[in-house]
Amino acid sequence: MPVASPAQYAQMLDAAQQGSYAYPAINVTSLVTINGALKAFSDQKSDGIIQISTGGGIFASGLCRKDMVLGAIVLAEATHRLAEKYNVLVALHTDHCQADKIDSFLKPLIAETVRRREAGLSNLFQSHMLDASELPLKENMAHSQELLKLCAAQEIILEVEAGVVGGEEDGVDHSDQPAEKLYTTTEDMLCVYESLHGLGRFMFAATFGNVHGSYKPGSVKLRPEILQEGQQAVMEKYGAEAEFDLVFHGGSGTPTSEIQRTLDYGVVKMNIDTDTQYAFTRPVVEHIMKNYDGVLKIEGEVGNKKVYDPRSYLKKAEVGTAERLAVACDDLRSTGKSIYDSVK
Repeated sequence: MPVASPAQYAQMLDAAQQGSYAYPAINVTSLVTINGALKAFSDQKSDGIIQISTGGGIFASGLCRKDMVLGAIVLAEATHRLAEKYNVLVALHTDHCQADKIDSFLKPLIAETVRRREAGLSNLFQSHMLDASELPLKENMAHSQELLKLCAAQEIILEVEAGVVGGEEDGVDHSDQPAEKLYTTTEDMLCVYESLHGLGRFMFAATFGNVHGSYKPGSVKLRPEILQEGQQAVMEKYGAEAEFDLVFHGGSGTPTSEIQRTLDYGVVKMNIDTDTQYAFTRPVVEHIMKNYDGVLKIEGEVGNKKVYDPRSYLKKAEVGTAERLAVACDDLRSTGKSIYDSVK
């Protein structure tokens, strides 16, 4: 099965909303992380989302190019080819594009999908994220309206954010934001709906105290009830069909019980990055520490090619990534719920 078509992606989100579960959305930077994600989704019989950030695109394009669009296209095209060999659905998404990168990142990627569609090919990405949360909400929504119209014309879903996810991730640092900015208000949620309704399908990253990065239990003060209250306000005013497809950012270290509360409030996608980065790196470090005198040529010795061959430890990194993402599928209740068989 290739990467999900626009119609199949919409069915994925509808199924998650109706079934009170969510898809893990893993940030990838290499073939190893893509393969780890595909293995996890396949093992868990879960559909899922593979996403690429501006920084991930820069990294994938190589140190000589540092081209975020080129790198994103390369990773997306690789995912299209690799996903054909799996019996689950995956969608491709871009993560946290700030407003000043709309013209240099999002619009070129949308143009690439236009080119593909004109050639009879499928969409390169099924959804994109605009993170204009640092801007005043009115300005944020103006950018969102413009991009949503562009995306909708190509059957692409747009993810928007109002309220700021704290912490730092991939070069985007919100660690100095005042506490009140970490909590989206009910008025903000109504404004987002009223600004974007009717322009195309969108997902909404409403914030409820979530913070990027890894923290000890109790350090992050989540208030999932904000999602419930905002959803209720929008649906009371505009009807049940106004329910948001919500996105949970910055969930590393969150107790499973709190994660699952958000699923009942309309979260259909949860970003998994910090935890899978650690799961990738941990077995690599263990390999190097256990094979120190083999991975290095110490005191004139020749080392051990079998253990300094990058494949020897990157295989372990792939397994570590897959194992952590499998846990995410369980926590988000997507395990065993692939809709692949019903739409193929």
